[in-house]
Amino acid sequence: MTNVMKTIEAFERDVFLQPQYLQIFKPQSPITETAQKNTIFCGSGDSFSASLLAESFSNLTVRAADPLDLLKNKHIINKHTIFLVSISGNTISNIEVAKTAKKAIAITSNPKSRLSKVCSRTIYLQFPNSDVFTGGSLSFLQSALTCISLVTKIKIRNGAKIFKKAIDESKKIKFSKQLFILGNLHTYPVAMYAAAKFYELLGQDVHYERIEQFSHMELFSANRDDCVMIFEEKNPHTVQLSKNLREIGLHVFQPTYVTKNRISQFLFYTFIAQMVPLLEAKKRNQKDCHFVTSKKLRNVSNKMIY
Repeated sequence: MTNVMKTIEAFERDVFLQPQYLQIFKPQSPITETAQKNTIFCGSGDSFSASLLAESFSNLTVRAADPLDLLKNKHIINKHTIFLVSISGNTISNIEVAKTAKKAIAITSNPKSRLSKVCSRTIYLQFPNSDVFTGGSLSFLQSALTCISLVTKIKIRNGAKIFKKAIDESKKIKFSKQLFILGNLHTYPVAMYAAAKFYELLGQDVHYERIEQFSHMELFSANRDDCVMIFEEKNPHTVQLSKNLREIGLHVFQPTYVTKNRISQFLFYTFIAQMVPLLEAKKRNQKDCHFVTSKKLRNVSNKMIY
């Protein structure tokens, strides 16, 4: 590993480390259902997607919340245990929530961070990476699986097989214009994460939405040759939606890994979310992530986050 590794190369390296990492991932012990009823998961960006996964995999027993929403409604914070998800552990809004909460638990890769210092407990995220500033892949996988394991027992099977299938399916997905990514209860957070990777790597115009809501809202901003990706197995509803969209000139892709196991589905669509923008960046001979080269935008982001 060298200091001259470009950020797209670093992202690719981290992505391809994931099957190996899955073999050593250690889930948390789920908190009790009674405790879950008084628990909120909180985060921003990829960490908010991870928080939403805790909500969905708990069958909506726990809740996921935006940190600013909690800060503006502090009576909610006082009534709940707050799990604060932050890879860096230095996000200002999360730290302020932790300071306000009666019981705050950090989920972070930086146990010496400001967030850890103001929380009563830290769940330490450990994962291999390229040590280059790039888009989150392994970090998201670790935080998401940790959040899910806190609300339900999980067992990971066939990680390498799922990863290979995701690569094969990703190579079939082509887009040139606007992109819509749709998900269900358990994959909508992954659709959100996917959109983030398109923003970060490519600066691509992407929308994410729940499958039902798309037909009520975003559909009316779609144009011929736009692309729709559906993160759900084929069923009568999605088959009909795909047919209707193709008839008006939209491109529809519904990558599928046949399984009833929701963790396997989560892994498959997470890998798709990473691979499609990565393959597009390589097709463009892009060496660095869009958010890395867009210094003015990143400067605004840093000012607001840290």
